[in-house]
Formats: sequence, C-alpha cells, structure tokens
Amino acid sequence: MRYKSIILFLISTLFLVACTGESVEEQMYQHMEESVRLESEFVAQQEPLSELERKEQEIYQEISELSVEEFDQIKELADLAIESIEQRKELIEAELSSIENSKKEFDKITPLVEGLVDEELKAVAIELLDMMEERYQAYLTLHEAYQTSLNYDTELYELLKKEDLEEPEFTEQIEKVNGQYQVIIDSNGAFNDATESFNSMKREFYNLTDLNITYN
Repeated sequence: MRYKSIILFLISTLFLVACTGESVEEQMYQHMEESVRLESEFVAQQEPLSELERKEQEIYQEISELSVEEFDQIKELADLAIESIEQRKELIEAELSSIENSKKEFDKITPLVEGLVDEELKAVAIELLDMMEERYQAYLTLHEAYQTSLNYDTELYELLKKEDLEEPEFTEQIEKVNGQYQVIIDSNGAFNDATESFNSMKREFYNLTDLNITYN
C-alpha cells in the first residue's frame, strides 16, 4: 500500500490584524501561506489514490482465488489492475506538480530573510528554509520510490497474464513488490519527520513575529 498518515503543511493560519503597509514578516507570511494553498492539489490526490489501491487489492484477491482453468478471467482482471495503476501514475504526477509549485512559492521568502531586523527571527527563518528543502528532497525520494513500486506492480500483473508462468518467476516478482513497499514505508517516515520538523519551526517563526496569527 501507499504512504499512510501523510503529514501535510501546518494547518492553515489566519493573519488577524490588517496593517497599512506590509512588513518583511508580512510579505513572508503571504508567500508561506500561498505555498500551503498551492499544496492543496497534493492533498486532493490522496483519497483517489487510496481508492485505486483498495480496488487493486480486491482485484489481486480475486485473481488469487481463481484456478488456472479460469485463465481468461485472470487476464481480464490483470488488465483492470494495470489500467488502475496507470491512473495512479497520473495522480502522482499531479501530486508532484503541486509539491513543486508549493516549494517554488515558499522559496520566494529567501531574498526577504536578509531584511529581517531581529537576529533570532532571521536565524529561525534560515533554518526554516533548510527544513523546507529537506522536506522537498524527502518527498522526491518518496515519489521515486512510489514510481518504482508502480512499475513493479505492472510487471506483476503482466506476469499473471502469461499462461506459462513459472512459480520461481512469480515468487521473484512478489519479492520485488514487497521489498519496494518497505522502501515506501521508510521513505514516507522520513517525509513525515521532515514535515513535522518544518511545521514546528514554522510555528516558532510565527510566534517570534509581531503578526497576530491564529491557527485554523
């Protein structure tokens, strides 16, 4: 299965006090919260991805309960699973695009950091940039792991369509699939950890500013 309990950006915030002019902190806030909005497409992919995964699990279960005499039905189900995998590929590309757009928006705070007067606030902002980069790289690793998993899943269903499939070949592919699932679990853990650290530092940054921030 795919990555579970993904921790997204810090819950959206609301800037309560309207000011006549935008300070550096306010400009940074605008970019940081726009990056949250841009990541909403990433959030939107999670449920359809999970639904496709559940569908494929059911298909695999159906296949496992069929005999070799029902090979035509096995092929038909395998094709359905491959079609579902192709849909997942499209969804994770939309997910990647969302993450990339969010990261680009967040990076707009980089030239603003030097304008911060408070040294403690500046230090936290620099660390926040580093944490965002770490989170982004963790996501790319996770994305790559998931892409590989999709390819292995496709290979598995292509094998199931072979009438002369031998047990050792099938077992080897199952081991590849299961091994890659573990890679996804580990990569997801790293992504979640990076996100938690980022969220914590983002909250600290806001708390150090004079902005009147509330968390939704």
